[in-house]
Amino acid sequence: MLHIIISVSRIILVLLLAFYTFSCFAALSSRFSEDTQDDFYFQQTACMYLFLLIADGILFLHSFSSQIIIMTAMELIFFISTDLIYKHIYKNASMALTNNMCILLAISFIILTRLDMDKAYRQLVLAGIGLLITGFIPFLVRKLFFLDRLSYFYAAIGIAGLLIVTVAGNTAYGAKLSLSVGGISLQPSEFVKIFFVFFVASMLYNSGNDPKKIKITSLIAAIHVVILVAARDLGGAGIFLITYLIMLYAATQKLSYLLLGGVVSALGLVAAYYVFGHVRNRVIAWLDPLSVADSAGYQIIHSLFAIGTGGWFGSGLYQGMPEKIPVVEKDFVFSAISEELGGVFALCMIFICISCFLMMFNIAMQIHEPFYKLVALGLGCVYATQTFFTLGGVTRFIPSTGVTLPLVSYGGSSLMSTMILFAIIQGLYVMRETRL
Repeated sequence: MLHIIISVSRIILVLLLAFYTFSCFAALSSRFSEDTQDDFYFQQTACMYLFLLIADGILFLHSFSSQIIIMTAMELIFFISTDLIYKHIYKNASMALTNNMCILLAISFIILTRLDMDKAYRQLVLAGIGLLITGFIPFLVRKLFFLDRLSYFYAAIGIAGLLIVTVAGNTAYGAKLSLSVGGISLQPSEFVKIFFVFFVASMLYNSGNDPKKIKITSLIAAIHVVILVAARDLGGAGIFLITYLIMLYAATQKLSYLLLGGVVSALGLVAAYYVFGHVRNRVIAWLDPLSVADSAGYQIIHSLFAIGTGGWFGSGLYQGMPEKIPVVEKDFVFSAISEELGGVFALCMIFICISCFLMMFNIAMQIHEPFYKLVALGLGCVYATQTFFTLGGVTRFIPSTGVTLPLVSYGGSSLMSTMILFAIIQGLYVMRETRL
C-alpha cells in the first residue's frame, strides 16, 4: 500500500512543482495585470504548502516518527513567518523572490529529512535563526546611506576572514574551507562573498574609467582570489573572479577587461591543474570517471547513475539509493533529488534557480543609483555562478568544484549567507519601489 501511495505522490509532487515553475515565469510577464500577478503569487504559495504537506506525509508514513510531525509544524511556522515578514511588514518586497526562496527551502527540508533527519533538523533551526537575523536587513539597506563609503572596510573584513581560514582552517577534500569555533563549523568565504560584492561596488560605482582606481580594485580583488587559491578553494576563487569580471565590465563597459580576465582565468586553471593534485584528480574524474572508479571517479559515477536511474518522474521518496553518493547532502544533493523526485522535478528546480537570477538582474536594471545597481548585479552573479558550479559538477558538465547548491544543500554557512543575499536584494527592491 505504501508503495502505491509513494508512486502516486511522486507524480503529484512533480505536477505541483511544474505548475509552480510555470506560474513563476508567468507572474513576471508584463502581459498580466497586477491583480493577475497577485493570483499567481497566491497559487505559488498554495503549491508550496501542498508540496510540503504531501512530501512530509510520505516521510511520516515511511517511518511513523513523531519527529517528522514536529518538523512539519516547525516548517509551517517558518514559512508563515517568512510570509508575514516579506508580505506584510515589507509590503513592497518582491513576492516572486520570496516564494522562490521558500520553495527551494521546502525542497531542501524534504530531501534532507529523507537523507539524514538530524541534519534536516539542524538546517531547519539554522533557517529559523537566519530568518530572525535577515528580517532586519531590508530595513537596514534602506536606512544606512553610508554603505557606499566603506570600501576598504569591506576589503579588510574579507581578506582577514579568508586569511584566518587559510592559516588555521580545517582541510577537507584537499581544500581549507571551514573554521571550527566553539564546536561550530563556519565557512567564512560564504560571507566574504557578500563583503566582496560591496567592496567592488563601492570602488567602481563612480570610478568611470579611472585607471588608478581600477588597478587598486583589481589588485585587492586579486588578493582575495590568491588567498582562496592558496587555501585550495578553487570553486570559491572561481566565484569571486567571475563576479568581479562581470561587475568590472558593468561599471566600465570595456570588453577588453572581460577578455583579459578570461585569458588570465584560463592560464590560472592550467596552472592549478599542474600545481594541485586534487585538481588533477577532479579533472581526470571529469574526463574519464570510469578510469578512476574506485577513487576520484566514485562520486561522479554514482551521481550520474542516480540521475539516470531516476528517470523523468523519479523512483519516489525512499525508493532510491542516494546515500551511496559521498557527501550527498552537500555537494551532490541535486543527484538525490533527481533520483527520487525525477528529471522533470529537477529541471523545474533549475528553472526556479534561473528565475531567481533573472529577478535579481531585473531588479539591478531598475535601480537608478549606480552603487546599489552594482550590488544587486554582483549578488546575482554570486548566486548564479555558485548554482552553475554545483549543477555543472554533479552532471559532469564541468569538473566538480565542491560548492553547495544555494538554499538546497546542507550547510549552515551556505544557508545563512544565501538568506542574507536574498534579504539584501529584497531591501534593494523595497528601496527601489519607495524611490520611484
